[in-house]
Amino acid sequence: MTAAPNNALRPDLAVIFDHIEPGSRALDVGCGDGILMAALRDQKQVDARGIEINGASVERCVAQGLSVVQGDADHDLTFYPDGAFDYAILSQTLQTAARPDRIMQELLRVGRRAFVSFPNFAYWRMRWALMSKGQMPVTRHLPVTWYETENIHHVTVKDFELLANDLGVAIANRWFFTQEQEIGEMGANWRAEYALFEVGRG
Repeated sequence: MTAAPNNALRPDLAVIFDHIEPGSRALDVGCGDGILMAALRDQKQVDARGIEINGASVERCVAQGLSVVQGDADHDLTFYPDGAFDYAILSQTLQTAARPDRIMQELLRVGRRAFVSFPNFAYWRMRWALMSKGQMPVTRHLPVTWYETENIHHVTVKDFELLANDLGVAIANRWFFTQEQEIGEMGANWRAEYALFEVGRG
């Protein structure tokens, strides 16, 4: 099966794709249906591996010839050796982890660098919904109600930056997105629907 072209990737995945070196090794944690892995494998000859908790998604990945195992990132990253990958990727998954701080440490143990994206819970539309309705909002990037969601940590851009500082993690790059378009850094904590960071060991 041929990988999707780069312009078919979600904007944060397209940025990750653009910043991963050809021929490198990458671990996609929470890889979903493998769209990024397939693009990296087919267009950049990346040795892309994945871990995914959803069995149906794992089957879709394997059907594409992708190297994906079923597992829980909260527990199973410990089975990967130190420095096994050039890049570790955690896309729209951090907020579902039991301990995001430990996940961050594991990403930078198994990978030389890491890409982490997440929905920004300080986005202005979410603030407005809470203030005007007094309810947890349902948005395009958070499409289900509070009692159905897998999200257990409501992380903001500022929260992530503080976490990186607390862990001694160096932020190399950051990108912010609204309405599927990249936006500038100014005011990103309230303007961005979701964010992407490239981080490395401090």
